[in-house]
Amino acid sequence: MKINSPLEAYKYLPGTNCGKCGEQTCMAFAARLIDRSKKLTDCTPMLEEKFSKKLRELHVLLAPEVREVVVGVGEKAVKIGGDDVLYRHRLTFFNPTAFAYDVWDTMPENELTERVRKIQDFKKFYVGDFLKLDMVAVRCISNDPKKFADAVKKVIETTDMPLILCSFDPEVLRAGLDVAKDKNPLLYAANKDNWQQVADIAIEYDVPVTLFSPDDLDTLKSLAMTFASMGTEKLVLDPGTFPAGKDLKKTFTNFLKIRRAGVEGDKDIAYPIMAVPLTAWMVHDDAVSASYWETVIASIFTIKYGDVMIMHSIEPYALLPQLHIRDTIYTDPRKPVSVQPAMYKIGNPDRDSPVLVTTNFALTYYTVESDLASSKIDCYLWAIDTDGIGVEAAVAGGQLTAAKIKKGIEDSGFNLKNDTTHNTIVLPGLAARLQGDVEDETGSRVMIGPADSGRLPGWMEKNWPPKAE
Repeated sequence: MKINSPLEAYKYLPGTNCGKCGEQTCMAFAARLIDRSKKLTDCTPMLEEKFSKKLRELHVLLAPEVREVVVGVGEKAVKIGGDDVLYRHRLTFFNPTAFAYDVWDTMPENELTERVRKIQDFKKFYVGDFLKLDMVAVRCISNDPKKFADAVKKVIETTDMPLILCSFDPEVLRAGLDVAKDKNPLLYAANKDNWQQVADIAIEYDVPVTLFSPDDLDTLKSLAMTFASMGTEKLVLDPGTFPAGKDLKKTFTNFLKIRRAGVEGDKDIAYPIMAVPLTAWMVHDDAVSASYWETVIASIFTIKYGDVMIMHSIEPYALLPQLHIRDTIYTDPRKPVSVQPAMYKIGNPDRDSPVLVTTNFALTYYTVESDLASSKIDCYLWAIDTDGIGVEAAVAGGQLTAAKIKKGIEDSGFNLKNDTTHNTIVLPGLAARLQGDVEDETGSRVMIGPADSGRLPGWMEKNWPPKAE
């Protein structure tokens, strides 16, 4: 039976608290196993012969309910699947949906390489990280194995992103795979007509393969069982993505059925699921409508169990909604997104520059940091450790206090009296109630800034430098 608590995992560990895993205690290591930030092999005592039985048992108990499949090689390889729960608040969803965008083998070479570079280079900075695309799907339109292989070769020469090779013709897939065999691409796809040949190719090259059976879950499960019996479980399931009307509802229901069965113990169908929002382009005549509905479908199946997707539109208005909703869904709900508590320099501050306080909630910190940097305000910005909670909630809940602000200042090694000419702290407006306590704790003057950091430039013009007392 699957285990999801550190206490259950701890029972299998040596219990010596030796620290060889990098954690102070075996219980802490058990917690890292559950959130997958540590591997079982990091516990070197577990590799000893006397623990071999427990090692095997724990490996099975920690394995995700839905199998994890790796596509690609190196740093840009993506992991798909690997989930344990139907609802992320029960644990979390671990491997974000992989977004693949298409190129095709009838494109002129310059257009193909240009599109690949756009897919590779797209990024959007958001809350301390860059939102990026993951894969390139190479589609065979020509039905010519050599032409397809040439396109795959050109893509490989242009990018090291993971690939999906798309064709129902086994000879075309083999031709593409001959070129990309060292890249561990995902094959798309095996169906009820070509399964034998595609299975032989996937097993020969030891690469993952997608099984396609539109709106026929019995056949899909039968294909999965057949491939597993032949020796490969590197499988991705595509139950068909119907892009409109009642058929879209059927698709949604099929995704739910597959994931529920997998999480609840049906190992025959516990594999990652593929959605193909690109099918929106098959039913909408104009590009704007097709792109819009592609984004809608991608958003639906990002929320409900799509582990990998093939899409077409690479315009920012289509990409940004998909990327942002993926980032939201795959943020661990148990852990607020935070930055390292520290004193940060914005611009080139000196002894006359203001010293501002905020919390280490990432959205708060990067909003304040962006408002200050864009206004070219040279200053010091203290991110106080509030367990990743925003200003107003942290003040109300006791995570942001005068004592914590004092500790944050002391821990940074910054001395307000010696390192500034003004010995002044600027608190955010939503922390105004802490003014007196912070003055008592730190011995510094405390000024109250605006509640909205976007108003800091105007506030600075009126209030900085502070008047001598």
